[in-house]
Amino acid sequence: MGMKERIAEIQELLVTELNQVDGMQALDALRVKIVGKKGELTALLRGMGQLSPEERPAAGQLINEAREKFTAMLDEKLAAIKARDRELALQKETIDVTQPAPQPQMGCEHPLTLALNEVVDCFTGMGFEVVEGPEVELDHFNFELLNIPKNHPARDAQDTFYIDDNIVLRTHTSPMQARTMLSRKPPIRIICPGRVYRADEVDATHSPVFHQLEGLVIDEDVTMADLRGTLNAFAERLYGKGITTRFRPSFFPFTEPSAEVDLTCVSCKGKGCRICKGTGWIEVLGCGMVNPKVLEMCGIDSKKYSGFAFGIGLERIAMQRYSIPDMRLLYEGDMRFLGQFR
Repeated sequence: MGMKERIAEIQELLVTELNQVDGMQALDALRVKIVGKKGELTALLRGMGQLSPEERPAAGQLINEAREKFTAMLDEKLAAIKARDRELALQKETIDVTQPAPQPQMGCEHPLTLALNEVVDCFTGMGFEVVEGPEVELDHFNFELLNIPKNHPARDAQDTFYIDDNIVLRTHTSPMQARTMLSRKPPIRIICPGRVYRADEVDATHSPVFHQLEGLVIDEDVTMADLRGTLNAFAERLYGKGITTRFRPSFFPFTEPSAEVDLTCVSCKGKGCRICKGTGWIEVLGCGMVNPKVLEMCGIDSKKYSGFAFGIGLERIAMQRYSIPDMRLLYEGDMRFLGQFR
């Protein structure tokens, strides 16, 4: 059988099978069968070695012309299948533009984020700058520069997560106060929000991971009256008119004098209720005048400058603000709880 006759046979086979092809997979198989590496046309090309040198050029030309023709026929069928599939998809996936669209599920801010934003707004409105720092902290900043020496109980491994002797998970956001005092000169007016860590057992009011916001003011002639005025302004801004503060003596190594601060009970406005246990007050934060020793260790002249600092537990603010009875609810990710804060 001559070359032309064999090519005609292959073409007839191709036409017959193209009429039967109904999908991309069958078309790909036919393409391999006709023009693939082991296809009918390639077999002809390999058989050219049996021809005489005079016959080879003409045979090669016939095979190349056949390859171009067969490839064009396969491509035409491919385009027809694609067009058919596209039309079917358009018919099947037609969108009814008059049908109401499903409502997307909207998220909401976490109650801790809501509380943080409110507190930050209160203090930035009074001219405070927000600064942030590392959660993995050096002992030098977390303890030493805050007047907490090596033998202080706060360094106990039962209270602090130690990575090694010189690195801890910060137990408060106060290290940023030391870092700020070392990096800039007064006047300083900053707040430092962030996550902190202490080796506490998990219960309704304690967690090994929680959030604080520290405040620091350093300037000339700063007094305890400025501290109380700032906290009174904060309390009224956050909870409304008539909310004030009560200071009780306390002790913190980095402040002297130090105080625990109670706010007028938001629920009863100081009259006494179940939430405040009849006292009319709720404990909220700790504060005090910056210890002169801390100022000196941070390179600030304690004879010229003075300052105050305070620390607020954001979980406590959120729980009071939204009447949350158990701190664990803030961390469990239960959408039934979180969805209430839309």
